[in-house]
Amino acid sequence: MKNTLGKQERLKSKKLIEKLYSEGNSVKTFPLRLIYVQTEHTSDFPCQVGFSVAKRNFKLAVHRNRLKRLLRETYRLQKEIVYDNLDKPYVFMISYIGREEVKYEELYLKMEKLLTLFVNKVKDKDDEKL
Repeated sequence: MKNTLGKQERLKSKKLIEKLYSEGNSVKTFPLRLIYVQTEHTSDFPCQVGFSVAKRNFKLAVHRNRLKRLLRETYRLQKEIVYDNLDKPYVFMISYIGREEVKYEELYLKMEKLLTLFVNKVKDKDDEKL
């Protein structure tokens, strides 16, 4: 698998984003929150992902953009955790909910923990349906 995060893998559809926030479930690992919903999308990839940082917590766009860049990078390097364990297409948004910026190394570990929590929760939900 390529360690890229192309246009097809990014969440851009306003309809999907609205559906995500209205019907989605969430998983948290401070300072990250992942909101997800199982739905069909136009991409060939098993999931589409978006990233957000609250303007309320980080007033300067420079700081918000840096955090989003770090989030994209940590996800890009670890997305095989999700891709190897999903059968159905998902859409999710990863939000930074902390009030202070953390270092890259800590963010990398938190992203790994968040993605494994997400995979475990989805697998548990699928097991319950069977």
